[in-house]
Order: sequence, then structure tokens, then C-alpha cells
Amino acid sequence: MIDDNRLSGMLAFFQAAEQLKDTLRSGTSRSGRAESTAEHSWRLCLMILLFAKDLVGVDIKKLLKLCVLHDLGEAISGDVPAPDQSDGDNRQERERQDFQTLCADLPDDVAEDFRQLWDEYADARTPEAQLAKAFDKLETMLQHQLMPSAGKDFHAFNLTYGRDRTDAFPLTRQIRDRIDTRTEELMRGPARIGS
Repeated sequence: MIDDNRLSGMLAFFQAAEQLKDTLRSGTSRSGRAESTAEHSWRLCLMILLFAKDLVGVDIKKLLKLCVLHDLGEAISGDVPAPDQSDGDNRQERERQDFQTLCADLPDDVAEDFRQLWDEYADARTPEAQLAKAFDKLETMLQHQLMPSAGKDFHAFNLTYGRDRTDAFPLTRQIRDRIDTRTEELMRGPARIGS
């Protein structure tokens, strides 16, 4: 049996984290419905599972933990679309504070484990954190390809988005090359008769 206070803190955190389902991103699903940050995080984890056998020497469990936790702070202050992000907006510091606020009810040992994982991701100080950041960008770009309202300017942004992260590993670079090829096709638009 688990200590009652420990259980209460974990359930309070779990219920507060549900807010991520209502945190909307600038992207949409293929039907045009706004995508939530929780949906993005789920699909990111699915992508990791899909490529797990190709990530030799990587701690997949840790990588999945990083992916589940990486955007959790957005449950409080929301998502900032990539084109609107700047170095001077203190976004990472705000997200860390929001993440800590969410973790306030957790037992100290769990809260500390989560904070260490969040900081590891934010600082990209391990291969797992670097891969989490690379796959985060790749998932976002793949979702953008499904958006019915995405225009040429939107796709043009994707051709440079997160390149430093996605070029860090041969596998993520290979996936990125495939995404970029499809993005360029989308920018050209539908093939015309006689062209």
C-alpha cells in the first residue's frame, strides 16, 4: 500500500496535468481541428516507439520520459508557436516555473526526479535529451504536412525549423531529409496538367 499523502499528491498532480489536453497549439489535425499539446506529446512518444529499434545505445525508457514531460509546463501558460519564439522571451524559464508549479503536490522524490528530467531535456545535455528535441521538431513538421490550411510560407518556415536539432544524428537527419522533400512538394502545390 502507498502512503495516503503520497497518493493524494500524485493524484493531484495527475489531475492538474490534464490541462495539457486543453492547451492548444498553432497546428491542426488533418481535419482542421486545433491540436492540443497532449496530442503532440502522445504522437512524439509514438514516434519514439516506432524508431526504438533503430536507436541503438539509447535509453528508450528515459527518452520516453523526457518526451512525456517536455511540454508539461505549457499546461499553465500555454504554447508559444515556433515562429513567435525569440531568444529574449524567457519562454524556457517560464515553462520551467510552470512545470515546478504543477509538480508542487508531488512527493519530493518524484518531483525531484521530474525536475531533473525536465532540466536534462531543456539543457539537451544527454543523447536522450538531444534526441527528444530532434524528434519533437520532426513530429511537429510531420503534423504540419497534414494541416489542410498550411500555405507556402508556413511550409517554407519548416525547411529551416530546428535544423540544428534534427541534423545532430544520422537517423533524425535521414527522417528530416524525407520530410523536407515532401515539404518542398507541398510548396509547389498540386501538379498541373501538361507540366
